[in-house]
Amino acid sequence: MTSSFDSDAFDSEQSAELAERLRAAIQQLLPELRAQGMQSQLTPSRLAALAALSAHGPLRISDLATRMGIALSTVSRMVDLLDGFGWIERQADPKDQRATLIALNDTGQALLDSTRRQAATRLAERIHQLTADHQHSLHDALPALEALSAQLPTEPPGTGRR
Repeated sequence: MTSSFDSDAFDSEQSAELAERLRAAIQQLLPELRAQGMQSQLTPSRLAALAALSAHGPLRISDLATRMGIALSTVSRMVDLLDGFGWIERQADPKDQRATLIALNDTGQALLDSTRRQAATRLAERIHQLTADHQHSLHDALPALEALSAQLPTEPPGTGRR
């Protein structure tokens, strides 16, 4: 595919073309990154919940639902399943003893870490199959991808936090 990127700075049309190509490439890669191997109980939404708990510490179910952008009732059922699998623990909220916090336990963190390592290994195998030029291009693109990622809000939309 030829590129129309001739100048130093991209105009909005070039940015849109790049965005679409990047989106399509990521969409193709996601199934490989999400493959769970032997852990069939770890669906993408459950993995996202574990990742949110790992990144943001103990959360109320309502905060987890907001962060994930899914209904409270759905997250409540998911939390019951995660608890049943032994991946989380429930704790009293020190700020409000009437409320319960959901936290990732050691088993859940180990599962998340293992899943991430497996995904990185699968991706590394794919990268190894690329030409040296493509490997170097991918390496050179990482700072831009990391900067793009850093622009994303750290809090879910509608919370008023960032």
